[in-house]
Amino acid sequence: MPIFAQRTVPEILVLVLLNVGSVFLLLMSMQFANAQSATEDAQPTPPPKTLFEQLFQRAKESAQQAAVDDPANAKLPDSLKNMNYSQYRSIRFRPEAALWKNESLFEVQLFHLGFLYQQPIRITEIIDGNIQAPIAYSNDLFDYGEPSFLMTRDLPSNLGFSGLRLHYPLNSADYKDELVVFQGASYFRFVGRGERYGLSARGLAVDTGEPTGEEFPTFTEFWLRKPMPDERQIKVYALLSSPSVSGIYEFDINAGIPVTIDVKLRLYVQKTIKKLGIAPITSMFFFGENTESDHDDFRPEVHDSDGLQILTGESQWIWRPLTNPKHLQITSSMNDNPKGFGLLQRDRNFDHYMDAEAHYEKRPSYWIEPLSAWGSGRIELVEIPSASETNDNIVAYWVPAEKIEQGKEYQYEYRIRSTGQSVSEHKLAQVIRTRIGWAAVPGAPNPPPKSNRQFIVDFKGGTLTNLPTTLTLKPQLEASAGEITDLRAFPLPDDGIWRVSFKIDPKKSETVDMQLRLSLNGQNISEVWNYVWNSSNYQ
Repeated sequence: MPIFAQRTVPEILVLVLLNVGSVFLLLMSMQFANAQSATEDAQPTPPPKTLFEQLFQRAKESAQQAAVDDPANAKLPDSLKNMNYSQYRSIRFRPEAALWKNESLFEVQLFHLGFLYQQPIRITEIIDGNIQAPIAYSNDLFDYGEPSFLMTRDLPSNLGFSGLRLHYPLNSADYKDELVVFQGASYFRFVGRGERYGLSARGLAVDTGEPTGEEFPTFTEFWLRKPMPDERQIKVYALLSSPSVSGIYEFDINAGIPVTIDVKLRLYVQKTIKKLGIAPITSMFFFGENTESDHDDFRPEVHDSDGLQILTGESQWIWRPLTNPKHLQITSSMNDNPKGFGLLQRDRNFDHYMDAEAHYEKRPSYWIEPLSAWGSGRIELVEIPSASETNDNIVAYWVPAEKIEQGKEYQYEYRIRSTGQSVSEHKLAQVIRTRIGWAAVPGAPNPPPKSNRQFIVDFKGGTLTNLPTTLTLKPQLEASAGEITDLRAFPLPDDGIWRVSFKIDPKKSETVDMQLRLSLNGQNISEVWNYVWNSSNYQ
């Protein structure tokens, strides 16, 4: 007998109602599922990738593929490959052929291949958001001089270019000066109003100063967004390539006061890198006021920059005078989330250089300001021995503490600006001179060894400007080794300048790391002067 027959009428009704309810719930759930599916189908599609993201994906994919021969990278003729500096300089871009001529405040001129610049690059316009075909090379774009040593008819039609420069009415509305130049590896440089080219910035530094040798990544392709007629900003994208890393850079160039470049970069690492230098700056220091050797030169000083300025994450200002050592010297400042650093040309007095051609007093200073948290790391300064002012022997950059591993991506953002002898945010007293000499007393018997040095450090500005000379300033000096004597601070006849003088006997130490600051009533009133003295540089 079926079980159903054993139930009473009320029970049967209840079961029927429950079954009906189940069917109703099932129908409702199906309708809800269909509605939910329809809602999901109606979800808006994700926004399209920005050009920066698209170009990075391209860089990443190309890095993961085997290299192929590119017809645009035609082999250079020997006439270009073996030319000297004077011959290369004789090749000039025709100004009337400039990109955006009479269409924008900005104009673009291109550099020919040859001499040191043998890596062809592509340059492409972006007009109204649309990427155009790469700019084609033509002999007609250049003036080869008269008489020309080049047989231009023999140059390949797909030769390409070695770089580009942006022109802008920087100093006068009647003339478009060179504003920014991109040429050679990942180097770029720019100037502010009234300045002349000096130091350079770089896209990336890889294993700088390492015994295994440095790797030089290269900007191999550029995309230029055509600005509106009256626009004072321009955006440039660059593809970076090297055996260890590939990436994309976005440069937002603002031709204001001061001139600034906002840099956003994303990297894809192909090989684990021992040392990665972010926001590198390259400069030249041949000799200066702190140089302890004679130079057979009518000029008192020769340098593009005279010091490294640092603003730590704890808002401490540090000044590190540059040197031209006899041996490679690498020093680091541990600095988590730095607020800024840069290579500055503080000395702006023509009489201190006496060079009417180079005008070192007009060289720009570059200040790097992170626009995102960089995390743990250090600011590193590399000083390379140089026997000529034609060599860039100074490099400064930030090194992340984390290991830069193969297959990972890294992104950084920062602003680089051209400034004068100082950074506008810096309000404390600053070092204006560092001089060094033998610590012997003239005419005294039994003079000390040459390793005993006397230092003169002059401060100016900040609280010192209106400080009564009757007050007593307390210099605070720390040294990693040796013995300090005759430490004192006193005002000079020049208004607002205070001098700190001291002697140091390094004893048996080869290197002495010193830090000096001024304080008044227990409060620091100056930046920190940081100097590394190495006896091996004077042997």
